[in-house]
Amino acid sequence: MSTDDVPGGGASYGSLRLAQSTDQPVRPKPQLPRQFVSFTFYRARPEWRLLDESLKEQARQEFTETVEEFRRDLLIHTYSLVGLRPNAEFMTWRIGYELDSIQEMTARLNRTVLGKYLETAQSFLSMTKRSMYIDKDNPEHVEDRLHIVPGKSKYLFVYPFVKTREWYARPAEQRQEMMDEHIRIGSKYRSVKLHTTYSFGLDDQEFVVAFETDEPADFLDLVQELRETKASSFTLRDTPMFTCRQRSLAECLEAIG
Repeated sequence: MSTDDVPGGGASYGSLRLAQSTDQPVRPKPQLPRQFVSFTFYRARPEWRLLDESLKEQARQEFTETVEEFRRDLLIHTYSLVGLRPNAEFMTWRIGYELDSIQEMTARLNRTVLGKYLETAQSFLSMTKRSMYIDKDNPEHVEDRLHIVPGKSKYLFVYPFVKTREWYARPAEQRQEMMDEHIRIGSKYRSVKLHTTYSFGLDDQEFVVAFETDEPADFLDLVQELRETKASSFTLRDTPMFTCRQRSLAECLEAIG
């Protein structure tokens, strides 16, 4: 006889009835929603600057309108790299719950007039460990320790990050001790906000690290100090490194010529 044979779930043997167990079945913890994060860096082909100015203006308008259509599905922030790096001129930081939206937006942009004159200089794909980013324009979204409003600072510094295999072979206690040193140093630079997202199996890097700040000098000092920590000896790769200045998309496109 199974417990399904007795109302209430208790088992019965003759006149003896076993009390229903008070132990509830273990239910899996609900999966925390994660977000996909895409940093895409573009540069314009030289042919773009030779076009008639009126044609370029129409192309910029078409490109901007296409990006705006996807703000209902994605958080989108744009940055200019003109004069800051020779192989990239602007970047889009996109955050969403589905890869399909990122792919669809990219495909649509590729079909615009301007899209035909753009090359992808670099692209990083990653995920958050939880639903981390919220929309600053939504009054219901309040920034707290677990939920971050991205794109609030003038500068964003972005780079891929890969640890050595030796790092993962070290005991967790040793790794935590070294990371605690990192955290202590980072806490000294309150003007710099760290964003760490994860790329294991998604892209060539293991992490994408991005720092927001209004004070580039503080970021420089922070990175220099972190280079002297023990954990830094387990860094395999942390380049290329991009310095990005937040601008509206219209300003980014105007700056490429």
